[in-house]
Amino acid sequence: MKKIIFVRHGRAEEHSEGISDFERSLTIKGKVISREMARMFSDKESDPGLIITSPAFRALETAFVFASEFGISYDNIVINSNLYFKAGIKNLFEIIGRLDDHINTITLFGHNPAFTEMPDRLSTSGCEFLTKTSVVCISFKTDTWSGVKLDSGKEEYFLKPEK
Repeated sequence: MKKIIFVRHGRAEEHSEGISDFERSLTIKGKVISREMARMFSDKESDPGLIITSPAFRALETAFVFASEFGISYDNIVINSNLYFKAGIKNLFEIIGRLDDHINTITLFGHNPAFTEMPDRLSTSGCEFLTKTSVVCISFKTDTWSGVKLDSGKEEYFLKPEK
């Protein structure tokens, strides 16, 4: 079985003059909620597998919080610029097409609208909107990444922050 886990970045600073969208950081509340969600996630998964993140600072910070919860070194986080600049289903298939089949789980950190669209298109039942720091796991009954297809996955769980 293969699993793709999507994590939308935490709450970030508002857009402001002098700071690009790419550079925006998590707010204090965003960091706190990210930590809470990382703990909820660790109750579902004993290992997040390969962590791949957008290079945008708020996504990278969110990935760091989650990696920390699992004791994973930041050096083991893969940064993929296409999760920021070209995020979408086509790019996702390019990412998983490069994976070794011995990797069974990947956890991606990135942005909407792509992080709602991708699990929605992969799951047979669709997927609801990912709010900030939401986590959704889609599993596939295949032993190879090439066996992952649109509308073939099962939503295993959907975690979202409490209001």
